[in-house]
Amino acid sequence: MKAAVYEGPRTVTVKDVPDAKIEHPCDILVKITTTNICGSDLHMYEGRTSFESGRTLGHENMGQVVEVGPAVRKVQVGQYVVLPFNIACGFCKQCERGLTNYCLTMQPEPELAGAAYGFADMGPYQGGQAELLRVPYGDFNALRLGEDAAERQADYVMLADIFPTGYHATEMAQVKPGDQTIIFGAGPVGQMAAYSALLKGAGRVWVADHQPDRLRKAEEIGAIPINTAEQDPAEVVKEATLGLGADNGCECVGYQAHDPQGREDASLTLNGLIDSVRFTGHIGVVGVFLPEDPGGAEAQSELEAQGKVPIDFGLMWFKGQQMGTGQAPVKKYNRALRDLIAGGKAKPSFIVSHELGLDEAPTAYEHFDARDDGWTKVILHPNGHTR
Repeated sequence: MKAAVYEGPRTVTVKDVPDAKIEHPCDILVKITTTNICGSDLHMYEGRTSFESGRTLGHENMGQVVEVGPAVRKVQVGQYVVLPFNIACGFCKQCERGLTNYCLTMQPEPELAGAAYGFADMGPYQGGQAELLRVPYGDFNALRLGEDAAERQADYVMLADIFPTGYHATEMAQVKPGDQTIIFGAGPVGQMAAYSALLKGAGRVWVADHQPDRLRKAEEIGAIPINTAEQDPAEVVKEATLGLGADNGCECVGYQAHDPQGREDASLTLNGLIDSVRFTGHIGVVGVFLPEDPGGAEAQSELEAQGKVPIDFGLMWFKGQQMGTGQAPVKKYNRALRDLIAGGKAKPSFIVSHELGLDEAPTAYEHFDARDDGWTKVILHPNGHTR
């Protein structure tokens, strides 16, 4: 089968690799019809993680079931399914608590938790930017889709990661109807956080970034754009709230945050939120931060290379703010969000800018990594159906 394979920093090739296959009685095999390039993929693409050369990328996947293991009871051949990027067992202590993002069974390192497709430090599993994908514990991990799945893949594939992740950010930030919410980052996850806050009934939602095309996209859904190349988000929000600040906020950028001039500062967005959010407000952090960053010393400093970020904790403590962090437990939200899509209440595909064939993955990575104008979200179709 063909797959998009990481060969080293900023090098992805599409080549033949061994076919994915059933390896366990609870596995299912999925023909991938739609898979996304995620901002998290770019950390690996740029060589800023421990991701190994020769592995297949891709953790935002959906497709059609072509084979099931003998222990599979619910999922059937021919069904369309979307796959949470978290690979979970469903029966460990964490999964029983709904924390499938920190599954203890699927992570092979006993001192770690959490597994994912094609992701650094989250198990040996291959990614879904390929023609086929093996899905462990298919009955638990696969979310079955309705009759409109084939026609609405650009919407449903967002349930694999960015829609639930954006929603999770608003849950950790405790966004409620009428709230005033600030989102740092207008990339795909930031857009989904803004969209989720609006779906929840937030009164005003600001989105801060310095990429004009992404800010325009946020404005299209009803958010208020703040161009950080021209304005200080904290000043904008405080001016609009009698100096108090937003009720809550979401961090959707991560450890490679940088200013409009391209200077990296892993504390930039975190400190912006601490300043922007009012006393006793809540902050949800879903941007990726890692304990080790191979390129951190060169791009920032030795501290950042070790995952040590100098945040304004004194101000955060003084303001009595609370911060939630970590990857999203996708299964906690994806069924409800699926039903919002099916019912016409949500259309997360608004973020999609390009739908391409798998062979175009190397070029797509180049454009998306460069934040070229108009490249807001890329969908790949390993088995056809481009437009």
